[in-house]
Amino acid sequence: MAASTKPLAGKRVVVTRAAEQAGDLVRALEENGAEVLLVPSVTFAEAEDKHPLDAAIRSLFRFDWLLLTSQNAVRFFAARCRELGINLSVMAGAPPSVAAVGPVTADAARQEGLVVKFVASRNTGEGLAQELREHVLGKKVLLPRSDRAAADLPAALSRAGAQVTDVVAYRTLAMQVHATKEFEQILQGGADVVTFASPSAFHSFVEQIGADVLRQLSGRLVFAAIGPVTARAIQQAGFVAEIVAEDSSAAGLVAAIISWFT
Repeated sequence: MAASTKPLAGKRVVVTRAAEQAGDLVRALEENGAEVLLVPSVTFAEAEDKHPLDAAIRSLFRFDWLLLTSQNAVRFFAARCRELGINLSVMAGAPPSVAAVGPVTADAARQEGLVVKFVASRNTGEGLAQELREHVLGKKVLLPRSDRAAADLPAALSRAGAQVTDVVAYRTLAMQVHATKEFEQILQGGADVVTFASPSAFHSFVEQIGADVLRQLSGRLVFAAIGPVTARAIQQAGFVAEIVAEDSSAAGLVAAIISWFT
């Protein structure tokens, strides 16, 4: 397909996802003709205090369920297990059972040697909680996740009768992006779409560009959210997510952007 006939030809799309996770999204956008401005607004690091996570890992067999809500949760949880000498691949058939939010997180877990017993049909933590309701009553649930994760999921699990251990597996940190040439292009109105793959990416971006400036740009800059949770964060901040992916993945987000323009 000639570059000029690709569905996103002539469109400039901002990717705010962390650089180490943006590859699939950047490739998919470029394959469809978009020019990509990579402006990562967040990055990730190990938990400052690893003791709660370590204690949970060392007593892993005491839990009935291990709930993994993102690729980052998988990555940092598995890395810490390796540092503590725990081989996840030998857990097959032993507690805890593993549940994942969506196929992307499930695939990441499998690559670490975990056997995934349950994958939420909706790629959200809320969806996972609702679909697991009948399975977590009276059960011990381990939930390793970001230090900036919302309280909705553990609250929903607790209401369903689960005994939840919510531990910080990693930190989500803001990136300084305001000094980059890509950021200047955005300020000058040189972008068509800005994509957000998490609420934290959105909030960090707004903090740096400024809410008032972003409102001035919003007439010509379309917001694209990878799923309903991110879209809700955008809306709660007083903005509109014109594009919301039905499938919370890089491919789903690109498909939603193409649909918007075509």
